Order: sequence, then structure tokens, then C-alpha cells
Amino acid sequence: MLPDTFGGTENVLRPLIVLGGSVGFTLLVGWLVDRMLRRADARHRETPLWGMLRRCGFPLQVMLCVALLRGSYDQLRIGWLQDHRVGIGRLLTLILIGSAAWLLVHIAAAIVNSSYARYAASTRDPARVRRVRTQVTLIQRVVSAIVGTVAVGAMLLTFPAMRTAGTSLLASAGLLGIVAGVAAQSTLGNLFAGLQIAFGDMVRIGDTVVVDGEWGTVEEITLTFLAVRTWDERRITMPVSYFTSKPFENWSRGGAEMTGTVYLQLDHSAPVPQMRDKLRDILRECPAWDGRNWSLAVTDSTPSTVEVRAVVTAKNADDIWTVRCAVREQLIAWLCDRHPYALPRISTGPAAERVDPGPDLSKHNGSIRTGRG
Repeated sequence: MLPDTFGGTENVLRPLIVLGGSVGFTLLVGWLVDRMLRRADARHRETPLWGMLRRCGFPLQVMLCVALLRGSYDQLRIGWLQDHRVGIGRLLTLILIGSAAWLLVHIAAAIVNSSYARYAASTRDPARVRRVRTQVTLIQRVVSAIVGTVAVGAMLLTFPAMRTAGTSLLASAGLLGIVAGVAAQSTLGNLFAGLQIAFGDMVRIGDTVVVDGEWGTVEEITLTFLAVRTWDERRITMPVSYFTSKPFENWSRGGAEMTGTVYLQLDHSAPVPQMRDKLRDILRECPAWDGRNWSLAVTDSTPSTVEVRAVVTAKNADDIWTVRCAVREQLIAWLCDRHPYALPRISTGPAAERVDPGPDLSKHNGSIRTGRG
């Protein structure tokens, strides 16, 4: 009875030791790594890398625990595990590859984001910060795509059938490359267009653009598409190849300052000098005006109206819209209150008939008076 008792006890303790030891060792290593990163973050506050690397703790623990189980699950010697040891080993291998890819993506994201944070903190030029942010975002997506592709390939190679198929695939790699290139022409075009946008500084996250008559702000740039958030909270999603093949307006390139115009159709009797003084007073009280420039002039005339153009400036697209609306609203209100005659009028009554004034008798009366004298 003793050998059977010891054998049963060993069958119970062995899985507990393997599983408990793997989990306990994983938690201990995770705690030590987190403590080291916390100390490094406290000593080097100017470098956010250590604080961001702490987010990699959970993927690291998962990878370490699965690696320990993958190397020691053969020691469990449990009946039903022995019957499925190949399938369990392959499953643990797949999880190990996936967790390793997950950890690499987190590490790459921490390194890239910390570099961007340090650059943004030391640079005061918003345009350069947006450009680096765009490049960093696309670099992170490229790294994630590469790591994910390699991980999926490694997972597929764990299956013997896929290894056999790999030989024939390599033998016909030339033909497959041609077919894949034709099938994925648009996808590859968008991919290279995304890289061109990132490093060609054509458009950046946060830029104000006008695309197909829609005004908005670039909210997201990926390897295949670009999202523009319009002023009314809509999202326009377009392929990145559009921005490398068609013209578009980028109001943020070369500086965010803008010049805007306000057109008014008025009567010919409009008091233009007084309107110019009123425009100056309006701009002085408008916080969105940047004080760079302003003007008011008559730019066109028709038989019934004149066109008055007010030119104003602001530091960005949002402010120029605010200034234009304020100028238009307050000038019209001022004209309605002080100079209503200056507003355009349309004659709806019948035209007055021509009246013959008769002969001018003033000269005759004068001559008569002279004659009498």
C-alpha cells in the first residue's frame, strides 16, 4: 500500500509544484521588474520611458508563465495530459509566440511614445510637433504590422502541414509575388502613400485641411486611410493615396495664421468711411483678432448695389471664422441701427410718369421787368 500511496501523492503534488512554481516565479519576476522600473522612473523624471515600460508588466508575466509551462508540462505525467501532450504543447507554443509579439509591440510603443513626449516637451513649434506625431504614429503602426505578420508566420510554421506547404510556396514564390502584387496593388499603394505622407511632411495630425469642399482637422493617419473631423463633428475617411494624387488645401502648412474676408452688398449711399471706423472698433473688442492687419474697401459695383469687402486676420482657422462672423453680424446691426438707408433696396412700385414742366418763364419775367424799368 505504501508505494501506491506515495505514487498517488506524487501525482497530486507534481502538478501543483509545476503550476504553482511557474505562477509564483512569474509573479516574483514581475514584481521585481516593476519595482526596478519604478525606481528608474523616480530617478529620471525627464525620461518617460521607464514609466511607460511599466505597462509591459502583464505581457511579460504572461510570456514568462507560458514559457515555464511549455518547458515543464512534460513533467506533470497526468494520464489525460499524456494523451494530448502534442496538442497541449502546440497550444502553449502558440500562446508563447502571441505573448512575445504582444510584449514586443508594447515595448516598441513605449520607446516611440517616450521619444515623442520628450520631443514635444522640448519643442515650441506646433507644426514640428504635429509632424513628429504623425511620423511616430505611422512608425508604431508599421512596427506592429511587422511584428504581427512575423508572429502569425511563426504560428503557422508550428503545424507540420504548413511546413510542407512552405516548400512548395517558396518554389513558386515568383509567381505568387506577381499575383499578390497585382491583387494588392491598391493596398500597397496606400501603404507607400502613408509612408510618403509621414516622412514627406505633406499633412500631419492636427492640420486644418479642405478636402472635396469639406473643412476639418486631420484626426487620424494610418497606413491605409486618413480620417478628417469636420467642424460639425462628422468624420470623413479617405484613402491616403488621395492626398498624394490629388490637390487639397492645408491651412496649417507654413504657419497657422490666416486672412479672412467679409463681403457686404450695400446701397450706393453706404457710408464707407464710417464703416471703416466701425470695423476698427469691432476688431479692437474681438479677442479672436490677432491684431496683424485689417482693411475695408469697395471692391465692386452693380447698377443697384456696391460690394464692400472687409479683410481681417487671426492666428488660426477657428479664430478667423469667429472674427468673420463677429464682423459680419455687428456691421449689419450697426447699419440697420444707424444707417438703414445704406442697406440694399429693391423698388417694387410702378415707375413715376414723366411730367412736362412747361416753358421756363423766368427769363421772360426778367426781361419784362427790365423792360418796365
